[in-house]
Amino acid sequence: MDDLERWTEPQRVLPLLEEIRDWVIANVLTTATLVQVGTIVGALILARVLAPSLRRWIDTRIVKRFAQLRGRRGSYIVLALTLPVLWLALEWLAMLLVGRMGLPTALIRIVTSLLAAWVIIRFTSSLVRDPLWATIVAVVAWSLAAMNILGILDDATVILDRLSFDIGKVHVSALAVLKGALLLALLLWAASQLSALAERRMTSLPRLTPSLQLLFTKLLKIGLFAVAVLVAMGSIGIDITALAVFTGAVGVGIGFGLQAMVSNFVAGIILLVERSLKIGDFVELPSGVRGEVREINIRNTVVTTNDNIDIIVPNSEFVNGAVTNWTFQDSYRRLRVPFGVAYGTDKELVRKAGLEAAAAVEFTLTDAPRRQPQVWLVAFGDSSLNFELVVWLRPEAIKRPAAVNAAYCWALETALGNNGIEIPFPQRDLHIRSAATLRFRAEHHDMRQEGEKNAHQLLP
Repeated sequence: MDDLERWTEPQRVLPLLEEIRDWVIANVLTTATLVQVGTIVGALILARVLAPSLRRWIDTRIVKRFAQLRGRRGSYIVLALTLPVLWLALEWLAMLLVGRMGLPTALIRIVTSLLAAWVIIRFTSSLVRDPLWATIVAVVAWSLAAMNILGILDDATVILDRLSFDIGKVHVSALAVLKGALLLALLLWAASQLSALAERRMTSLPRLTPSLQLLFTKLLKIGLFAVAVLVAMGSIGIDITALAVFTGAVGVGIGFGLQAMVSNFVAGIILLVERSLKIGDFVELPSGVRGEVREINIRNTVVTTNDNIDIIVPNSEFVNGAVTNWTFQDSYRRLRVPFGVAYGTDKELVRKAGLEAAAAVEFTLTDAPRRQPQVWLVAFGDSSLNFELVVWLRPEAIKRPAAVNAAYCWALETALGNNGIEIPFPQRDLHIRSAATLRFRAEHHDMRQEGEKNAHQLLP
């Protein structure tokens, strides 16, 4: 607090303000500086006025004339750089004119160099398809170029190198951390590009199933990212062998809190290697989840239901529990649709109606002699003869169980009605063993009601 009061004393502040004023008058409020600032601002205003017309001319005369450039990424980059390029050209022209007049051009030269660096870096970074990486490359490269142009790059390097700290026996400086971060970003970008290239190459190999392709690409991506992190850590002076302690701590963490994550990770590898589950399979889990497998990731699997709802299921559920895979090896499945008819109904007529219902549904498999529709009498119910319509389904019907069952129920009700077959409802027969007791209770109830009525009449 005393230091703050000492530095804010008027006898210390006033000389500093006077020095700043004198520097501004001597270096900023001069004719040469004001001419250069006016030239820079005037060039910017003129560029903003002329840029729309130049952009339309480039679009109509060049891009549209060469049809192969239309819609290409390069055409959009050129149109986006119209304003800075035009401003740069005007700055170059202004620098020549001011120099011919014998005036200083140092400020104009700095702005021109910054603009040239920005145009080159912006054009180069635009070739990167990922917008995030393109922005990172542009910002970092232009910052370094700007500090170099202004002549402060060496001073900034020295200052960052002096800002250091120790981690055990490792001496780490802010400059080393900054270099490591830049190297890590570069290596991660290279790893993502290599993994994408490897994924495209693996998808063109017919001998590899989609599950193995996914497994190899995931493992390759994880390995490349791990190598990128280790190399970046080594670049700032961290001894990689010292990570043994960290690995032990991670092992303890896995033992206590990361069991589920590791279990899902291992289960994902098992699923991809064993190929017991693949993309496109129609599965049903004990939890009630039923749908088509859309993605198999290292930690979870995405199952899309027939209602177009994506459910993320941990991989351990597919390994530790019983999973019904409707399309594992064979795409033909048999369906049983239960129904009942009244006692006394002709069974052959029921068979005829059931086969008519099966023939009326488009999902029935009819071209396999040993898999023809059947009608089974399966039980004698309390109120009905219980039958089952047994049909084999076509492959396209396997992934629509609810809609298929509804279609057969609809067709069965129609066929039974057309053949005059009654669908019974539960009935109960009541047998009265003693009528006298029932009659006595009825007479007692009537007498009680009559007594209550007379009592109400006697009340005032």
